Amino acid sequence: MPKLGMEPIRKEALVKATIVEIGRVGSLDVTVSQIAKRAGMSSALAHHYFGSKEDIFLAAMRHILTLYGAEVRGALSVAEGPEGRIRAILRASFSPGNFRREAVSAWLNFWVLAQSVPEAKRLLAVYQGRLRSNLTAGLRPLAGVRAPAIAASLGAMIDGLYLREVLKSGPPDGAAAAELALRHLEAELLRGTENAG
Repeated sequence: MPKLGMEPIRKEALVKATIVEIGRVGSLDVTVSQIAKRAGMSSALAHHYFGSKEDIFLAAMRHILTLYGAEVRGALSVAEGPEGRIRAILRASFSPGNFRREAVSAWLNFWVLAQSVPEAKRLLAVYQGRLRSNLTAGLRPLAGVRAPAIAASLGAMIDGLYLREVLKSGPPDGAAAAELALRHLEAELLRGTENAG
């Protein structure tokens, strides 16, 4: 008979093990057996909780998105002014919790999964929509009609910096990545004031 209350603990262990295994291998080419072993349980139990490897991957991505969303909300709650809000989003995107090797690998593989799995595509669209909305809201008072275009370029820069990170060796450098994104923001805002003048 299963122990009461163990299901959420075991599911969380499997989700975390999935993220670690994807980071270790660098792709979705991991087995349920590898994930279960890292989580300290049988692959049969992993299948019992999630059904399929795809479902485990989706649960891992929901976990990463939940952590990312919480960090962004926390950063926004203390940000001051429109530009402060944009800077907070950019810094949160590259924080140590979000920009660690395992999470970066999971993101890259999530983009791949979204090409063929409708639920992954939906999750990705939700994330992109929220990011675009948050950036546009902060940019509108600063850049007016250019806000959506700048928000799109910042979103693309975030994605590009994650992609660049997964292709390099060594530990992730979130501070350097955030600095690049912030410089892009400053250049876009400066370009707008030069065009207005």
